[in-house]
Amino acid sequence: MSIRPTRSIFLLVNLLFISLGLNAQVLTLNNAVETALTNYASIKAKNNYLNASKATVQQSKKEYLPNFNLSAQQDYGTVNGQNGPLYGLGLSVASSGLPLPKQNWNAAFGALYLTNVNWDFFAFGRARERINVSQSIVTRDESDLAQEQFQHSIRVAAAYLNLLAAQRLTQSWQNNLERANGLKNVVVTRAKNGLIPGVDSSLANAEVSNAKISITQARDFEQEQANTLARLMGVTDQQFVLDTMFITKMPRSLSDSVYKTESHPLLQYYANRIAVSNQQAKYFQTLGMPTFTAFGVFQGRGAGFSSSYATDQHAYTQNYFEGIKPVRANYLIGIGATWNMTGILRTRQQVLAQNFISNALKEEYNLADQQIKNQLLLSENKIRNATLNFQEAPVQVKSASDAYLQKSVLYKNGLSNIVDVTQSLYILTRAETNRDIALSNLWQALLLKAAAAGDFNIFMNQ
Repeated sequence: MSIRPTRSIFLLVNLLFISLGLNAQVLTLNNAVETALTNYASIKAKNNYLNASKATVQQSKKEYLPNFNLSAQQDYGTVNGQNGPLYGLGLSVASSGLPLPKQNWNAAFGALYLTNVNWDFFAFGRARERINVSQSIVTRDESDLAQEQFQHSIRVAAAYLNLLAAQRLTQSWQNNLERANGLKNVVVTRAKNGLIPGVDSSLANAEVSNAKISITQARDFEQEQANTLARLMGVTDQQFVLDTMFITKMPRSLSDSVYKTESHPLLQYYANRIAVSNQQAKYFQTLGMPTFTAFGVFQGRGAGFSSSYATDQHAYTQNYFEGIKPVRANYLIGIGATWNMTGILRTRQQVLAQNFISNALKEEYNLADQQIKNQLLLSENKIRNATLNFQEAPVQVKSASDAYLQKSVLYKNGLSNIVDVTQSLYILTRAETNRDIALSNLWQALLLKAAAAGDFNIFMNQ
């Protein structure tokens, strides 16, 4: 004998699910956005780029400091000299000795201790412009981080609304399945009693099967939206309990407002890109100017060769400590200037190229500005259309619900056919679906307006 579940068992199961739902933590939109801004990899990357730019500013400031070099060397070798012209191309030794009549291989220890200070104290603002370039890059990277955070907040909010709408659609198709099962039970009972043709039960079974397929498709779509939200939040959990305010409550204000697109985070970023390019052009102009340098050198030197070595080739010692001991010292201070005259020709073209880059960046700014203004106009139209649809949705649901109730009652009394009932069932499901997405579309339109205006608070303050 089979045991059929009683009504009390179903009630107990329902209460259990309700209690689990109440204990689940609701993910609010604020929490979703905050989690995303903390976890998302692209935002972390831009934070690191910003920190690198800030470090570059400090490095640029320290480049103006004098160079202070310490050098020490201890050698062992010969000191044969030779008269003749040479050019300081490198890869040669600097042995110090008089030209002798013939080669010898006398070798001793020697040493050189050197302190050098040089400072490019004036270069027509080159150091200052380098610092200005670094600071403008910091400003650009700060605005890049801000616009990335803004755009990601918009993406997370859109994914949140999409998932919420998908959950509501799943619930609507669940309701449709329950109605189809209820209709099937009525049809099967009447068909068994010979009150209606058996084909009606086949049509009812087909409607139930179609409802099951539809709810599976709805769940698949819901899972895709949950996956998108989880990816944008930088988490792996894809079971979300969302705040239903966005499908039960209208925004407080939908009035048209005038917004200045210049304050949009994306346009701020584009403007700062132009500023960096212009600052680089100013820096390049200084590269063709002279550089004035102050310098100072103090040198100590030791050698194992005696001052009389030129006349007596035996006057040297191979004692290590005698050779490295400094016995002569020299100092030198001075001011010099260097100017590569042909550098002006090169820097002129470099500045010209940078100016072209600035013009290109300005055109990109104009394009983005035009797109944002068009998006703002589009958002206003979408808000008006979504408001009209939201106002019509309850009327459609009420009419479709009344029609389904009428057709189902008539069918139970043998005054209608199964086709009329399934048609009214389809119309009711469509009406409920339109109702579920109507308010979501209104919030989506408001989110589009916030994205176009560059102010996320337009959406969040509602």
